[in-house]
Amino acid sequence: MRRRTVLGVAGAAAVAVALPLGETAAQASPAPWDQVPAILARIVPPTFPSATFNIVDYGAVGNGTTDCSNAFRNAIQACNAAGGGRVLVPGSGVYRTGKIHLLSNVELHAASGATIRFRTDTGAYMPTVFTRWQGIECYNWSPFIYAIDKTNVAITGAGIIDGNAQAGPWFGFDSQRGPDWDALQQMAVDGVPINQRQFGDGHFLKPNMIQLYRCTNVLVADVDIRNSAMWAVHPVLCTNVTVRNIKVFTRGGMVDGCDPEASTDVHITGCRFDTGDDGIAIKSGRDTDGRRVGVPSQNIVIDNCTFLGRWGAITVGSEMSGGVRNVFAQDCTIQRGSSYNNFHAVYLKTNQRRGGTVENINVRNISGGPCDRGAIHIDMNYSLTGPGFGPIVYPVFRNIHVDNLTINDAPYALRINGISQSKLNHFHMTNSTFTAIDTPAPQISNANDVVLSNVRINGVLYGDPPPPAGVRYQAESATISQGVVESNHTGFTGTGFV
Repeated sequence: MRRRTVLGVAGAAAVAVALPLGETAAQASPAPWDQVPAILARIVPPTFPSATFNIVDYGAVGNGTTDCSNAFRNAIQACNAAGGGRVLVPGSGVYRTGKIHLLSNVELHAASGATIRFRTDTGAYMPTVFTRWQGIECYNWSPFIYAIDKTNVAITGAGIIDGNAQAGPWFGFDSQRGPDWDALQQMAVDGVPINQRQFGDGHFLKPNMIQLYRCTNVLVADVDIRNSAMWAVHPVLCTNVTVRNIKVFTRGGMVDGCDPEASTDVHITGCRFDTGDDGIAIKSGRDTDGRRVGVPSQNIVIDNCTFLGRWGAITVGSEMSGGVRNVFAQDCTIQRGSSYNNFHAVYLKTNQRRGGTVENINVRNISGGPCDRGAIHIDMNYSLTGPGFGPIVYPVFRNIHVDNLTINDAPYALRINGISQSKLNHFHMTNSTFTAIDTPAPQISNANDVVLSNVRINGVLYGDPPPPAGVRYQAESATISQGVVESNHTGFTGTGFV
């Protein structure tokens, strides 16, 4: 890629973005945080009748070897039939089970000292169920805990939910899934009916841990989730979702912490993500299939979470073809991990087949480090290799606001890798500090209206006021309102200071 180095010139006079006289870029940027109280007021966790259904009363034995699948199923059915209540997994026991399917008005509660440990034989997750696999609808193994078309469902308690994936075949499937994954993507392009997209036994698309599909009034709270085979908490097409005070520990590939997909009114708060993949990744379907369903993820609030895992902490994509809008992430911490570190504090990813619009993404008050591959990474050319599946449909990224990030130790502070045919539009970063940055110059390509205001990288001030002479940016086909000036060349329009 041809990238030009741009020198900051104090007092440059040309103006790239018009503002009222005396108004700073930070003041003029939209301040959408006043939407958050109304969103949170709509997100009300479900409540349940006081009746308790102890799985021991339905035959469960907490010795770690007895199969308790029938006990879980019978207790859940009895609870639902009685009008709802709590299915109790009592403390001081390890309860081995296959798939657990929740019903309306049921709270699955793992008490402190209890462990729900999932079986490792694939037959325990048959027959197949309607699900999504990396954003494409299909029939596949049941997620370990699953609900579809239910109202008022919860998974709570201080106990452990152990996917036990490392003891089973699931991670071995990662090297074998290629033909199945290719087949599913082609089915989506060809419009194959969903009920003919059958996987499960004999195939290699491993199941999610907890998937709540088309559910309303969802609560996942306080539990300690470990060792999932794939994404740990995956609400799909859900409304009114609270994920609160959970701990997620995963290792391996494709083991995200919490991935709300095509869901509305979601609050993720007080959680700890020590994951082998993205901590939180907001999604809305993939390529042709995601656009066919066409439901965005929207009105999502993330606060007071801690991230220790790999890849992105606060992530959007890459499966975002239905759109993502109105995301608010604040007051979170990046910590050094025990096995590896987060690659990025803020990570937005898509590619030229996704389509969809990502807009109104707001991040503030994020601190910590290290970030092993860069603090903020926005990549509109993510994982685009080979001929691919389906047509080129350019995505749209716009209206991204970052305020008060404090990140220590990263290769770079900011990289925006846009698409020339669909440039990222309007990225504003204010009041942020980055230290111990290997390559301090912001790296920006194919983006318009990029504004940095009161941003310090390795002690050098970028933005408003303008940087001292000699401060470097790297830019290609970008509009940067930063007091930069350079002789003209094709595609570069960074000429002024705001």
